[in-house]
Amino acid sequence: MIVDNGELIWSELACLLINNERMSIYLKKRIEEKGQVGIWRIEEEEHFFTQGLSISNTDKQLIQRKHSKTRLEWLAGRFLLHEMSNGKTCQVDEYGKPFLINSPLKVSISHSGEFAAVVVDKATVGIDIQKITPRIRRIAHKFLRSEEQACLDEPCFLEHLHVFWGAKEALYKAYGKKKLDFREHIFVEPFIYKTRGGSATGQVIKGNYAQKFHIQYEKINNYILVYVVQL
Repeated sequence: MIVDNGELIWSELACLLINNERMSIYLKKRIEEKGQVGIWRIEEEEHFFTQGLSISNTDKQLIQRKHSKTRLEWLAGRFLLHEMSNGKTCQVDEYGKPFLINSPLKVSISHSGEFAAVVVDKATVGIDIQKITPRIRRIAHKFLRSEEQACLDEPCFLEHLHVFWGAKEALYKAYGKKKLDFREHIFVEPFIYKTRGGSATGQVIKGNYAQKFHIQYEKINNYILVYVVQL
């Protein structure tokens, strides 16, 4: 674990050489004993990822229905997971949640624009990466509770708002069974936004399910990365 003043920090750029082509994991760090977060900057064409992946017929049908840009992001996320899991095969369950075959590790994948992100850990996890956009203001009322909205810091309003959104997306993925209302079932305890990155606590409560998660966030260029780990 890499630690700086008690906080996890990003490692330096990690580069690999695969099939005589250059590829790079943009950012990578460890969390706890078995956990790992990775980010891929997408600069390659589709064939780079497809030649390095074993894609099931079900997934082939799925990605063919996607727009070319979304398809490229999807492939980059799966490729990054492939590298981070030492080549383990990824499938999805009945709810569409990804999992690794013959592995105790839990996984989550996200992609947005030029980046794909993956978190792998022995505990239940979720991840989200989003490009910062002012359009998110229009839907804030749909995912924020009153106490969450009240804690937003005006000088960094957009970044703070994106952390709430990313945290709720990541918690939604960690729950993994869909049919969650972001206001009624997903809770993020109010927190002070830190420009260098920080943490918070969240919960998913629905019916008999009630679980707390540690939330970690970081601003990377013009993107907000958020991942959650079950407590």
